[in-house]
Amino acid sequence: MLKAPRGTSDILPQEQAYWDFVERQAASLCQLYGYHRIRTPIFEDYLLFARTAAGGTDIIDKEMYVFADRSGQKLALRAEGTAPVCRAYLEHGMFNLPQPVRLYYIGATFRYERPQAGRYRQHHQFGCEALGDLDPSLDAEVIEIARRFLISLGLPNHSIYINSIGCKDCQPQYVEVLKEHYSRSLKEICADCRVRFARNPLRLLDCKEASCQEIAEAAPRISDYLCQQCRAHFQAVQDYLGALGIGFQLNHRLVRGLDYYTRTVFEIQPQEEGAQSAIVGGGRYDDLIEEIGGKPTPAVGFATGIERIILNLVRQEAAVPPASRPAAFIAFMGGEAKTEAVKLASELRSAGIGIIAAAGDRSLKSQLRQANSVGAAYAIIIGEEEVKARSVVLRDMAANTQETLSLGEVAPALKTATRRST
Repeated sequence: MLKAPRGTSDILPQEQAYWDFVERQAASLCQLYGYHRIRTPIFEDYLLFARTAAGGTDIIDKEMYVFADRSGQKLALRAEGTAPVCRAYLEHGMFNLPQPVRLYYIGATFRYERPQAGRYRQHHQFGCEALGDLDPSLDAEVIEIARRFLISLGLPNHSIYINSIGCKDCQPQYVEVLKEHYSRSLKEICADCRVRFARNPLRLLDCKEASCQEIAEAAPRISDYLCQQCRAHFQAVQDYLGALGIGFQLNHRLVRGLDYYTRTVFEIQPQEEGAQSAIVGGGRYDDLIEEIGGKPTPAVGFATGIERIILNLVRQEAAVPPASRPAAFIAFMGGEAKTEAVKLASELRSAGIGIIAAAGDRSLKSQLRQANSVGAAYAIIIGEEEVKARSVVLRDMAANTQETLSLGEVAPALKTATRRST
């Protein structure tokens, strides 16, 4: 039997309430802050990701889905959301709009990694990007959006960690100091870190291997090597977060998994025992648009994995609005009644009333069991007598009471009952 590929999952109807809830909250919050939705292609030119995520990162070296199309062009499935947004910003001249341009996205991303709880090879991200302005208040703004998003979902227990990794002027000096620190311990660090040492030294600080923890913890702190502009920017971010009443912790080892980050980086982690480490990650990427052919353009944003968010919602038994149920289920007895049932279902749907009509030739008892199973509040029963009288029997499934109505009375009765229930 064919199955979904490893690392992918079907999102079944009974799970949709969580997805609908998360996506509604994201869209509603973004509207409050003036962020507009953008949808980018599910695959991009491979060079978009190759230029923005340098070698030595897991995404480029191990995780990207890369293929050639029939013309021979090298393409890649969308590995993350920020680079495509920047490409669209540049391609469509959004730099000519009033800056910053505020955008958000919800979509699938693809990474070939070991599947685990909340992390899949096809997963979905919600992200916000503010492009075109260096103002540190925007750093605080996107952190506030991420925090409010979690709170709006019923996930208030989390910790915010921030750091500054400098800019292209001051970061290289720190990288040399960091490499000097690690050069004395190359035999002790893991194989991946020996690769990072040569190709992406900042990622040394992010290693989760036990053998590397003590060395990383003893490493020089980048905050001691920031240039004056980066130091002032990072202090302003902290001041704005304080003004907003947002608590945070400084983490000198915090870096991000992509090479394009500059200055502010941040993560939000749930406090619950056994939770996945970070559920939100982001930061500033002031050089990315220039790297893909544009003019120097400051930008900042974040992304969160929806599967991981839902995992935490389920773990905490968070209450989410239930999926909508049909107002009524139409059952019938006999061929003529079935025709009338089909017609009535169409008329009620045109009136904006959710209806499921029975199919097949099941008994009335079986049809009413189905009405219960789909959660219908009412059952509409049509038999031969009802066809002749142009009427129906309307049964309240919860109260187990029923009344006879003319066809013209059905829609008003259901609308009144629906208003009472809400």
